[in-house]
Amino acid sequence: HVQLVESGGGSVQAGGSLTLSCVVSGVAYNRLSLDMKWCMGWFRQAPAKERKAVAVIDMDGKINYADSVKERFTVSRDDEQATLYLQMNSLKSEDSDMYYCAATFACGVSWSNPQIFSYWGLGTQVTVS
Repeated sequence: HVQLVESGGGSVQAGGSLTLSCVVSGVAYNRLSLDMKWCMGWFRQAPAKERKAVAVIDMDGKINYADSVKERFTVSRDDEQATLYLQMNSLKSEDSDMYYCAATFACGVSWSNPQIFSYWGLGTQVTVS
């Protein structure tokens, strides 16, 4: 039973920074990371809107970002700690949303499609004023 738990959201003023974390549990993550790294990423969603990709690290280490966050956000993973991070700098009011951590076995060119992700966290709210 795979679980993803996000943390690190909150309220911040425009121009500020936040770091989101996502801890994976319920699998032998370290063993999987040696044999088959997962594709993991961050998505965002506003009420009644579609879930959109923010940043994704594929199983081969390739990183993709949404155009709106390039040069401001950095995604990283610590396989020993089974944790995915999202460093968010120069935050803007339009970055306000619920942010979700997601995981699946491989992403490839479909990295931005939330439907290919098998596992999701419950989300953490980011509010920029």
